[in-house]
Amino acid sequence: MSEEHTAASEIPASRLWLFPPMRNAIAAGLLLAAGFATGSLTEVPEWTLLFFYVPAIALGASHWGPEVLEALREFRINIDVLMGVATAGAAVLGLWEEAAFLAFLYGAAEALEEYAYERTTGAIRALLDLTPKEAHLLRDGEESLMLAADLKTYDRFIVRPGESMPTDGRVESGMTTVDESPITGESVPVDKTEGSMVFAGTINHTGAITVTATRDFQDNTISRIVDLVGEAQEEKTQIQRKIDRFGNWYSPAVLGAALLLWLLPPLFGGDFRLWSERAITLAVAGAPCALVMSTPVAVAAAIGRAGKRGVLIKGGAFLERLATIDTLALDKTGTLTLGRPTVTAVMPLDGATQESVVSAAASVERYSEHPVALAVRNYAEERGIAVAESTGFNALPGRGATALVGGSSIYVGNRKLMIEKGIDASAAGGTLALLEARGETAILVADGGKPLGVIAVSDIVRPETKEALEAIRRSGVGRLVIISGDNEKVAGRVAGDVGIEEVHAGLSPEGKLKILSNMKSEGRKVAMIGDGINDAPALAAADVGIAMGVAGTDAAIESADVALMGDDLRGVAFAINTSHRVAGISRQNLVFSVLLLATLLPLAATGVVGVAVAVLVHEVSELLAVGNGLRVWKR
Repeated sequence: MSEEHTAASEIPASRLWLFPPMRNAIAAGLLLAAGFATGSLTEVPEWTLLFFYVPAIALGASHWGPEVLEALREFRINIDVLMGVATAGAAVLGLWEEAAFLAFLYGAAEALEEYAYERTTGAIRALLDLTPKEAHLLRDGEESLMLAADLKTYDRFIVRPGESMPTDGRVESGMTTVDESPITGESVPVDKTEGSMVFAGTINHTGAITVTATRDFQDNTISRIVDLVGEAQEEKTQIQRKIDRFGNWYSPAVLGAALLLWLLPPLFGGDFRLWSERAITLAVAGAPCALVMSTPVAVAAAIGRAGKRGVLIKGGAFLERLATIDTLALDKTGTLTLGRPTVTAVMPLDGATQESVVSAAASVERYSEHPVALAVRNYAEERGIAVAESTGFNALPGRGATALVGGSSIYVGNRKLMIEKGIDASAAGGTLALLEARGETAILVADGGKPLGVIAVSDIVRPETKEALEAIRRSGVGRLVIISGDNEKVAGRVAGDVGIEEVHAGLSPEGKLKILSNMKSEGRKVAMIGDGINDAPALAAADVGIAMGVAGTDAAIESADVALMGDDLRGVAFAINTSHRVAGISRQNLVFSVLLLATLLPLAATGVVGVAVAVLVHEVSELLAVGNGLRVWKR
């Protein structure tokens, strides 16, 4: 990347004159103004004004002039060539003031356009500034400062409250809460304990933690986001590619028309100077700057803004496709739900209390690594329920577990375990039937031969899911479908909880692929959202594949067209709404540009407008197209 590009992302709008192309254009404008004032207010030989106008042309064209030479070397006729020919032609005719005016205005417009474009793309690069310059390295029990950029995988470092993470890693010791909004867009701080993953650029809030790096600094999550967004902003939409193909023949056609206007009328007695000026005016008026800029600025701004919100859109083509989506297929586990067992209810029996049931179960499960055991322990911890010491823990695969708690044998498991141990759980029959009908897991807890109660465990719906689905429907997606590998009862319960009527359950990856293929054969434009790994075939088959919760996950980020860094479905509605906005702005710019060309070309060819007016209208229209595209960033 050039120094000018880097400077553009760092220069505030209030100091735009520091941007080198704009600085040269301003200097050209001052020389132009000085020359005009000198010629108007004093009696000086006309040739002396060249001391103002020639440097003004050189400075005004300093940014885009080299592009003219490069295009000519490659035998390409583009907008820069049209403007270069017009400037040179005006100078040859002695229209030095007009030539300087053209070079100045085109230079200023190009500088503003580049500045605006680079500010939108540079804003995502500013994420790199979230990582600290130094890290507190921990080696052999000694702490030392080192450059964060030198961190390697397996290095250990300390992060204190108020500091940001220098690279991705796993918490080795300590507890804290972390602001992950720069990466995932999640506004609520996330609790981190031993074994939790942390990501570069996220901010430590409450406690000091020791972290083991899982990535080199250069390969951390923020670096990958910046690289992916940069690549995505370079990828063109279908509209952009069509405009490029149009420009490949349109610009040479305009230049050819200008040459004919310059040569043919004088052959039949027309005034050479008059028709030369009209030819120059036609070259300026016909340059399709606003048309060419109608889409790319809006696309770059949209992808950059989405990246800052934790939504990675992998290119303009996928942004364009999002605007056409009318059907969204959703995986259930980990997408609509949290993806882990959670205690949803505790129902005591025979005079027991909820606390005693949970305490007994958590005491048995205190050393178990089973996901259901973890759910019970978390439930007890969140409610401050005491967990007793246990001995003789014995896992019983397919049935549950048992241990001695306070001298009593406590059993935690399913109906099969109770029958095996001769425990009469008939009092819980109605509760078990109800839970099974809802697709929830029922855990029976018994003290010796006496049942204490039932703990209901299920994978619960994410808190924001219903709000997210409503927003997705408002964005224009009329059909929502659950496609899940889970059983019909579980999938049906989740569908009822979130308000989705169409459910396909018990599907293999091939089955999900078949459902998507059937939808597409009906003429539907389908997006699929899943975890990016297990749903890879379906994600690949969809018109747009969306992976969620992929922060720190290479495979998931690479497999999807759109990647949600966090576990928040609301990012889908944001992405779709952004795509609609880009499509609308692109259409506005296209209509405006075509109408402008259709109006200005005949006026230029017939001499109704001169060079100065054509230049002014041309550059103002280009800036209007750029400004309209930048509205995506501000919404």
